[in-house]
This record gives sequence, structure tokens and C-alpha cells, in this order.
Amino acid sequence: MRFVFWTNNAQPWDDILAGARHAEATGWDGVFVVDHFMPNAEDTSGPMHEGWALVSALAASVPRVDLGVLVTGNTYRHPAVLAKMAATADHISGGRIVLGLGAGWQENEHRAYGIEFSDVKGRLDRLAEACEVITSLFANPTTTFAGEHYQLTDAPLEPKPVRSPLPILIGGGGEKRTMRIAAKYANRWNVWGTPDTLRHKNAVLDRHCEDLGRDPAEITRSAQGLLFVMDDEEAAAKMRERDLGMPSLVGTPDQLVEIVAEYRDAGVDELFVPDFTLPAGPAKHEVMDRFIEAVGPALGG
Repeated sequence: MRFVFWTNNAQPWDDILAGARHAEATGWDGVFVVDHFMPNAEDTSGPMHEGWALVSALAASVPRVDLGVLVTGNTYRHPAVLAKMAATADHISGGRIVLGLGAGWQENEHRAYGIEFSDVKGRLDRLAEACEVITSLFANPTTTFAGEHYQLTDAPLEPKPVRSPLPILIGGGGEKRTMRIAAKYANRWNVWGTPDTLRHKNAVLDRHCEDLGRDPAEITRSAQGLLFVMDDEEAAAKMRERDLGMPSLVGTPDQLVEIVAEYRDAGVDELFVPDFTLPAGPAKHEVMDRFIEAVGPALGG
């Protein structure tokens, strides 16, 4: 199982870089950022760094781990421009970029920046076309594409990514469209969920792969959970009984090994651990260490 540190773009750059370097030095397998331009809240005045600029900076600063965005909002950038950005970052990194891609969901960003925000069908239609465009640009000398939302004429993409194929990660759990898009185009797939949810969703993804004539084993499966490392087993048990709003990893280090093992047994190959619930500064690194030192030797590899 692989472990990825997922950091919040609202932090100062120095803190983002320090967290990424600490993850790289302590055995994590990847560092990812988010793709948002503003908080998803009534007060939108808080800071938010742009995700792909961060990835490119990390590519030049953190030498070993995979890097990417979980996940890029497709509606924010033309797919040909995004493909060029990802390929360039891949060269800076020496071949360590993962292109995370989703339909886009944060409505207030679209409204504030004048980006079209269509219904779910419209966004998924765009995502499917974008995947076809990006896949072709990475594979072919030129791409001509006449879609409903994107049009390209003899479009080149040079240089190609270092890693071939550059992994495409599709994020989302919609069983009819999103997961079928993942089955057709993705090397990796990601969704929020409990082990029970992942067990069900993995079976859905397998069925889509079989319908499309694709080997399900070609797609790496990943999930994430908010992290709470605790010392008191009873306090951890009480916290797990609460509604934390999102799937969460709550427990002592020994309990976390058992919890993460449930994800592995549900078919999860890669676990993203966000720093959204962690303290700032050196205290964050201490929590990261307690997690990776417990689960890495037991479940990593």
C-alpha cells in the first residue's frame, strides 16, 4: 500500500514546502495539493495558492515522490492547456507527475471568476471530452478533435511527458458516468469513502472495466480520510461514534494500522492523508511521523 500526503493550498508556501520535504524524507510515496482558487465558504477572503503552480515548484524542490493535484477541476482550464502544464511539470520533476482530473464542483469559484458552471451532465460531458483530448495529445504527434465543448486542429504537444503514459487519476464516485469515464481513461481512480463504500465502488469500477473490455487490475484504487491520531483508546472510540462530516481515520497508532488495513482489504492500493485536520508547523510533522511510522512498516510497499 502507498501513502500520499495531501496538503492544503491555503497555507503559506514555506509551510507547504516544509511539509512536502518532510513527507519526502520520512517515507511517504507522494505529495498532492488541491485545486481551488478561494474558500468554499461565506467568507471567501482567505488565501488559496494555485495548485499547478505549486506542483511545478514542488517538482523542482522535492526530488523523490509522486506529485499531483487531487483533483484538477476540468472546467477551470482548457484540456489542451492542462495537458501542456502537466507535461511541463513532468519534465521539471523528472517523470513523477500524476494528472488528477475531475468534473469540477465548487460553484462559488465559477461564479466569482466568470467560469461557466453547467449542470452535472454538462460537466461530465466536458470531462469525458477532456480525457479523450488529453489522452490523444500525450500519445499522438498531433490531435484533431471536434467535440461539443472542445475543438482542436492539428494540435501538437511537444515535448511529450517523461513518464509514458503519464498517469491520469480520475476523482469521483458517480457510478453511472464518472466511474465509467475512469474505467475508460484512468490509470488511477480516487473517491472519498469508508472501507464498505470502497468495497462497493471497486466492484462497480470492475464491472465498467469488464463492459469496456479493460483489465480492472490496470487501475490503481485510492481513497482518503481526515486524520486524528490519539493516545486514548476510549476517547478515540467516542470520536469515531461522532459524525465528523467526512470519512476519517481516528485512533491510536496501533488502531490506525487496523483501520488502514480495512481499506487495504477493501481493495485500496493508495491512501491519501490530508493535513486539513493537523496542527501547523513542527507539530504537524510529529503527527505525520506517528502515522507513517505505525502504518508504513505494517502495510507499506
